[in-house]
Amino acid sequence: MSKLPDESFRDTIGTINKEGKRAFIFPKKPKGPFYDKRKLLSYFLLVFLLAAPFVKINGHQFLMFNVLERRFNIFSFPFWPQDFHLFVISMIIGVVGLALFTVVFGRIFCGWFCPQTIFMEMVFRRIEYWIDGDRGAQIRLQKQEWNAEKIRKRVTKWIIFFVISFLIANVFLAYLVSSDRLLLMIKEGPALHTSTLIALLIFTAVFYFVFAWFREQVCIIACPYGRMQGVLLDNKSINVAYDHVRGEKELGRAKFNKQEDRAATGKGDCIDCKQCVHVCPTGIDIRNGTQLECINCTACIDECDTIMESVGLSKGLIRYASEDEIVKKEKFVFTTRMKGYTAVLTILIGVLIGMLFLRNDVEATVLRLPGQLFEHKGENISNVYTYKIVNKTTKQFEAVTFKLVEPKGEIILVGKPKIKVKPDGIAKGTLFIEINPAYIEGDKIKLKIEVYDGENLIETATTNFMGPRSFN
Repeated sequence: MSKLPDESFRDTIGTINKEGKRAFIFPKKPKGPFYDKRKLLSYFLLVFLLAAPFVKINGHQFLMFNVLERRFNIFSFPFWPQDFHLFVISMIIGVVGLALFTVVFGRIFCGWFCPQTIFMEMVFRRIEYWIDGDRGAQIRLQKQEWNAEKIRKRVTKWIIFFVISFLIANVFLAYLVSSDRLLLMIKEGPALHTSTLIALLIFTAVFYFVFAWFREQVCIIACPYGRMQGVLLDNKSINVAYDHVRGEKELGRAKFNKQEDRAATGKGDCIDCKQCVHVCPTGIDIRNGTQLECINCTACIDECDTIMESVGLSKGLIRYASEDEIVKKEKFVFTTRMKGYTAVLTILIGVLIGMLFLRNDVEATVLRLPGQLFEHKGENISNVYTYKIVNKTTKQFEAVTFKLVEPKGEIILVGKPKIKVKPDGIAKGTLFIEINPAYIEGDKIKLKIEVYDGENLIETATTNFMGPRSFN
């Protein structure tokens, strides 16, 4: 009877010990071609993440997610509450695109593009290597008594982590409330913005907690995307994978002995050095197969290739590959499921592009005041309305007026006869519409109203007009 494989690793996670307590991970500092590429991409994305809220195109912030006012800028394209359907479709496109990306390439987004991983591995972890040293030095420092050296290193690291967390919180605030408002708050001082300062410190504490203590637990426990991959992946998905066929062979893995010919003995190419485990930022053993905790960061690929090269064996024992490529030697195939996701994504993008072309830069609404009936004004019938003009452009409207097109009648603004609307601003007010009974057919008729800025027609609105039943 063949021995069943040991799958006890599936009953726990690498960051929890046998007593159920947190087991801190001290990953070895990675190095190699993949890591060098990750660094270049990460530095580019860091610059993008930090600069995006402060860059403006056509007067619009490049990225902004003002949840409180329901205003969003995506690639300098403004979304107002009236455009919420466009924002929803954009988010759906993002989710479907991420699903397609996962079906094809696994959890590569987590290791290469996720802000959590980028900040953790390329900022905080590198500072930790600089202060505490590599894996061995960090483990010794953890076990070391609290002497002057340990206190100095810990306090230095904690202060730097807090300062960086505070800067990240400020950038995060710029995404939420706009960079202009953030810079104004800084200029005016914290005394005038106590509530914002408290919120900023709360965000700072959250970021500090995540990067100083919670760390890889975000990817393993908190992030829902890790659960998604279990549904989306199949044997044809490309992942960071251990070639168990080559690594185990007939007799399994074994320590390296330069005096023997491993091919002749039947031993696998894996020399059980455990360097792929030591370098993993989530503490897993990639040789156990695809796991929820794996973020496809490729650190194990670089480390294994270095070891294979040093012992004279072929590189690629751990590599980007699908299960079918390893077991059946099949090349990558664009499956029916992948084609289905691609078709859905293409349709959604087409719908979004069409909606963007149909979207107005100015939106005007004229609504009857709730609970109000018509009034007699001399020979005319009058209704009272509220209006709202949303200016989604960077141009200021100096003299906005209304014109009743159908049927004939008169619009009387309450207050100034002409309205000013600031760039990215909203103008609200009240107006009366008076119509001669001769033009009223029935107790409710539809009105067509044109909105002008000077001589330029900027929007057309419709609304209902209430009249007496006697004019039916």
